[in-house]
Amino acid sequence: MNFGDVLKGREAEGKEKHVPEIEIIRGHGKDKNDFVRVTVGKEVPHPNTAEHHIEWVELYGITKEGRTIDFGRMTFEPVYADPVATFHVKGIDNFKAFYALEYCNIHGVWQNCLEM
Repeated sequence: MNFGDVLKGREAEGKEKHVPEIEIIRGHGKDKNDFVRVTVGKEVPHPNTAEHHIEWVELYGITKEGRTIDFGRMTFEPVYADPVATFHVKGIDNFKAFYALEYCNIHGVWQNCLEM
């Protein structure tokens, strides 16, 4: 079995939205910083109860040279935090893709990719 065997994507999506949506935010604030925002349940909110919630979101970037960069993980407290993670990315134009993973405590690990 490979790790890819446990990852789910759009083809497995049901009424509850699990696929992490990836959005590029360029030139934000007075310093004109670039960010990548990952949201779970952007169009249709995912449940956020102690029994059923998103536990974490991770973001990875692939540089144009093929190097994988781990931007980290954001964890969420059920009920009190919405599953939205924003990562500051320096040199965003040096990336050809961003990959996001998220974990639902009931439905497992979900993935998405945004190619630049």
